[in-house]
Amino acid sequence: MQERQWITARRSELDALAEQLTKQLQEVQVERDELAIAGRVLNRLAEQAQADAEAVAPVAAQVAGRAVLLIPHRSDAADEGALPGDYRKILAIVREADGPVQVRVVGERLGLNTSVRGKLEPLRAKVTKLADRGWLHKRGDGRFTARP
Repeated sequence: MQERQWITARRSELDALAEQLTKQLQEVQVERDELAIAGRVLNRLAEQAQADAEAVAPVAAQVAGRAVLLIPHRSDAADEGALPGDYRKILAIVREADGPVQVRVVGERLGLNTSVRGKLEPLRAKVTKLADRGWLHKRGDGRFTARP
């Protein structure tokens, strides 16, 4: 009789331990899944940061054997005709605006889906590049105006 009680008690202890271990395993699996997601997010952020850094860096091309910027500095170009077409469109939109404009407004005028922030980032890089090269002025509030 004693053996049966001991077996029953031991089985109850082991069942409780198994339940506790199952809960711990579930918690560990949830945390591992969260860490995997965090790792993917960090990778995407690093890729985006690298793409943003490359977008701001001057882009050079070879013309007649010498390096030239695809988006020239304003002082180096005779007129805006030296800019690629999409940059000329951006410049025209900012010039036509009544005042300082946000990148979102430029995107709307170009027909982009402005409700998704990631869709505006390539445009933001282009507008910023125009400002870096002297074609536009970037204000402290992040809006842009045309240079006189």
